[in-house]
Amino acid sequence: MLAKVISCAVVGLEGAIIEVEVDISPGLPSFIIVGLPDAAVQEAKERVRAAIRNSGYTFPMKRIVVNLAPADLKKAGPAYDLPIAIGILLSSEQLQADVSQTVILGELSLDGSLRHTNGVLSMAALAHEKGFPTIIVPEVDGKEASLIEGTKIIPVVSLPQLAGYLRGEITIPEYQPEGIPEYTPPTISTTDLAYIKGQEHVKRALEVAAAGGHNIIMMGPPGSGKTLLARSLPTILPPMTTNEALEVTKIYSVSGLLPPDTPLMRWRPFRSPHYTISNAGLVGGGHWPRPGEISLSHRGVLFLDELPEFGHAVLELLRQPLEDKVITISRAQGSLTFPANFMLVGAMNPCPCGYYGDPFKQCTCSPGLVSRYQKRISGPFIDRVDIFVEVPHIDYEKLADDRLGEASPKVQARVNAARSIQQERFIKTRLTCNAEMTPTEVREFCRVEESAQSLLKAAMKQLYLSARAFHRILKLARTIADLENGDIIKANHLAEAIQYRPRRMV
Repeated sequence: MLAKVISCAVVGLEGAIIEVEVDISPGLPSFIIVGLPDAAVQEAKERVRAAIRNSGYTFPMKRIVVNLAPADLKKAGPAYDLPIAIGILLSSEQLQADVSQTVILGELSLDGSLRHTNGVLSMAALAHEKGFPTIIVPEVDGKEASLIEGTKIIPVVSLPQLAGYLRGEITIPEYQPEGIPEYTPPTISTTDLAYIKGQEHVKRALEVAAAGGHNIIMMGPPGSGKTLLARSLPTILPPMTTNEALEVTKIYSVSGLLPPDTPLMRWRPFRSPHYTISNAGLVGGGHWPRPGEISLSHRGVLFLDELPEFGHAVLELLRQPLEDKVITISRAQGSLTFPANFMLVGAMNPCPCGYYGDPFKQCTCSPGLVSRYQKRISGPFIDRVDIFVEVPHIDYEKLADDRLGEASPKVQARVNAARSIQQERFIKTRLTCNAEMTPTEVREFCRVEESAQSLLKAAMKQLYLSARAFHRILKLARTIADLENGDIIKANHLAEAIQYRPRRMV
């Protein structure tokens, strides 16, 4: 007898409907799974066999063929355990039920209980989009699946419970959505700006970067506070919108990084990979591509400490996603596109010893060594950075001062106000902040007062700025004006934006 059960696969970050076809016929006992299954799906044979037996049912000692259609789509992960088990029970007539309008997914334990499954949010969204009224998920994934409104979520604990529900013998209450969780402060290690001594101009640069979503590089001697400043950035970033939170949650759900007690990511990601990271680890990849650090930083911060120590090829891979806000990974099986709209925050020393240009400690590096060290970061990469700020040595008087600086909540309030202005400005577009503007939006929204035009013209000529740098200065000046609630870009806004231009020291 042939049985069909509907399930889902995750391709990239999106779902794909999978038909699990089970046929049981006379012959030598065998269990075959076809349809491009990976090792985890092949191992489902042993999990399903044990789960059916330990749930009080009979595993058919016949020829069992399971086809995962469409056959040309690679199937990965253990989410097909439950639909395969239900298909076997239906095909062997141990269970009679109509499951044609129900999406079933879940990983089975050997005792028949269900475990957490990655990518539930993407699969629930697809089931709703394709018009399936009901989706059956493991109980632990009920919260995550319920983020998609308009779909009946049935949380199941075990295979016997699901079989009884399909027979109509027991009732499983529909999972009641708890609504979108309220914003909570980041759980990562962060530091309030008030406790960072000195560096007021760097704090101002971080405020501008947060207000417009701009990339920033900090350069200074060891111990000047670059890493501490970078880790304080999440405390002044605005909370994510619901749509942004759903985007980030999809990425973390598919990657298996979503905390079990956090169905929705409400804080902006902060990722800080080590400089020994591989190309695939940073941008994503593998035999079947998975999101890398730049996608895990989507709508958040990617912090690269000791920037010149990263491989030249690794840094050059960032050029395209910094410009396009997405990363496309091509393999023989096809191409996948992951979102990569992140703020890049870099920290670097000016030279290998770290003290080039420092007034307190002499640099031991030769001029050629300093030049080669800084040239590890290419010109095209530097051109994609909006803010370049020097972090000097901190004086004893500032370190010993007991007075606190401006607290992060006050800075965050100004950042939120500037972001609100930008959201109103881009309400008819898909843009969320000034850093995402294309030349079309720059032309429309970045109006410069006449008295400031001469300053911009002089900067273009003296600094030999490219067309990309010209637009980035205007976007940065637009953010500075938004922080002052200004309608037009003035000379002081342009002057501050120009002083943040990336430049080499040698």
